[in-house]
Amino acid sequence: MDNLALKPNDRVLILGGTGFVGKRLVSELIERNIKLRLFVRNPSKVSTSILKNKNVEIVKGDIVRGDGLKDAVHGIHTAYYLVHSMGSKGMFKSAEFARMDKNAAENFINSADAAGIKRVIYLGGLGEVGKGLSGHLRSREEVAEILSSGKLRATVLRAAVIIGAGGASFVILKYLVERLRVMICPKWIDTKIQPIAVKDVLAYLTGCLFLPETAGKKFDIGGPEVLTYRKMIQQYTDAVGIPKRVIFRTPVLSSHLASYWVSLVTPIPSGLAHPLIEGMKNEVVCLDDSITEYIPIEKTPFKTAVKIAVSEKVNKT
Repeated sequence: MDNLALKPNDRVLILGGTGFVGKRLVSELIERNIKLRLFVRNPSKVSTSILKNKNVEIVKGDIVRGDGLKDAVHGIHTAYYLVHSMGSKGMFKSAEFARMDKNAAENFINSADAAGIKRVIYLGGLGEVGKGLSGHLRSREEVAEILSSGKLRATVLRAAVIIGAGGASFVILKYLVERLRVMICPKWIDTKIQPIAVKDVLAYLTGCLFLPETAGKKFDIGGPEVLTYRKMIQQYTDAVGIPKRVIFRTPVLSSHLASYWVSLVTPIPSGLAHPLIEGMKNEVVCLDDSITEYIPIEKTPFKTAVKIAVSEKVNKT
């Protein structure tokens, strides 16, 4: 385990550092004085303060094509893999973003093994394989398998809906609840789900970095409550102090139709909404709680997570 422990001069690579979770992780690790390298397609998405930070290096590239990866992985101890192509322009079909995610993961693992990276920490999605798992959740599982197949030691964290300002799932929830007093929803409205606050996700991500004994393990992470989407909607109204919403369940609304409906009501494009909505048919509940043996935290209740999210300002990385 000694060679897996992070030392003061070791550098950590973050892939997906300008995304919803990634930009928060960057700030968290900067506060802990961790030396970072961000692998980004568009450096203009990185804030000036981070670009000027002496502990942060920026490498421009494209993980799907493999451009810039050799420079990105050189001299790295641990990498955070927060990459997914879901919602990319034109990505309406699960097979398309799954292929891109597979290519990206294979490019990374080949480069990482060649460079001698010790660990990778991956944030994936909950869902039981083989039970009608949606395309994007199957893709997350495939990426986890690829990252676990290399010489490095992979830590896989599997989360359901992450509650935080700027997250696609939370944006959909926020706009639908605040704009619609009456909702006609598919049957997945009563699917069980275990949402988690983004602050708790960050606690687990950073905790794993400093605990080499989490290397080579897979953990389910979730909040303290198992809800349904119906209950999430009603608890959201309680959290923000608006009237309860009237919800009608219909068996005939397909995920394709629902995604176009969502794109009309929210700022989320249908290319991103569709795989998210398709995934709502799957129960995403933690099957084990072993992460608490390593990183015991006080889990944030759903209503508290909502209150934090609606009051939070979304900033550039």
